[in-house]
Amino acid sequence: MMKLNQLVSELSATPQLRMEFTLPNGKLIPSHYHLTEVARIQKFFIDCGGQERQLEFCTLQLWSTFDIDHRLTTTKFLKILNLSTKVLPSQDIDVEVEYEDQVISQYPIESIHVTDAKIILQLRSKRTDCLAKDACGVAPVKTLQPSCSPTNGCC
Repeated sequence: MMKLNQLVSELSATPQLRMEFTLPNGKLIPSHYHLTEVARIQKFFIDCGGQERQLEFCTLQLWSTFDIDHRLTTTKFLKILNLSTKVLPSQDIDVEVEYEDQVISQYPIESIHVTDAKIILQLRSKRTDCLAKDACGVAPVKTLQPSCSPTNGCC
């Protein structure tokens, strides 16, 4: 997962470029998005095995509206990010993008690609997982070898 300080470094190196966000399905977030919120999320929970856990990360909420002339450059995006120092403990924190596309979803930033005209942020899907597989009796997933199948007994 990308840290906020990595994102800030990339954006600082590319002033005034347009920014594009690509969803995991290849669809682009409309270029007239607004960065409406920079949030610190703290999650305290107990997994199914009874272990207490804690997560902390930063979300960047993007929102699209009918204001189709709105465009954020890396410089303006950074200006908004710099305001977040009031609510974030540091920039060494995982960062995700929150966006509503039928449902509100959070996407970690998988990669950043810089061209002459724009910076492209590739988002990836999040997955649920059992954090206490041994307590639930869930066996580790076996990796199938090319010649392996359930019928020949090798898996």
